[in-house]
Amino acid sequence: MRNDNKKFDTAMIRDLAILLDETNLSEIELEQGDTRIRVARQISINAPVSMAPPAAAPAAAAPAAAPAAAPAAEAPASLGTVTSPMVGTAYLSPEPGAAPFIQVGDKVTEGQSILIIEAMKTMNHIPSTRSGTVKQILVDDAQPVEFGEPLIIVE
Repeated sequence: MRNDNKKFDTAMIRDLAILLDETNLSEIELEQGDTRIRVARQISINAPVSMAPPAAAPAAAAPAAAPAAAPAAEAPASLGTVTSPMVGTAYLSPEPGAAPFIQVGDKVTEGQSILIIEAMKTMNHIPSTRSGTVKQILVDDAQPVEFGEPLIIVE
């Protein structure tokens, strides 16, 4: 057991912070005995936000719900699959009650915000990794997501 008065190994914490940068991870947690160290960094992606025209949102909202309900395990692995860069909660629109960023069939450009993932009370805009057409939305609004989980398919 460690004495509560004993200081943390700052060199190890520095090494963990360097490892975060080298591996592009958002956090690392280490536990040994009764000591637990968590090193995390805030990831912010600045990308232009494009909104769908309000007239198109009501008509296309119903078809978008069916593909969103499809389990992520059924999603085909492809170059156009946008995966979650972090653990958090996915939101398909910029705020409650607003039109979604994208819908199935929409054309998107590389870097365009396609959804938001809230992690540690920070809203992170997630950009499309390529230009193309939205083929499938694999998550529901306000759904918890894991690192690497498929979110959207753009082809």
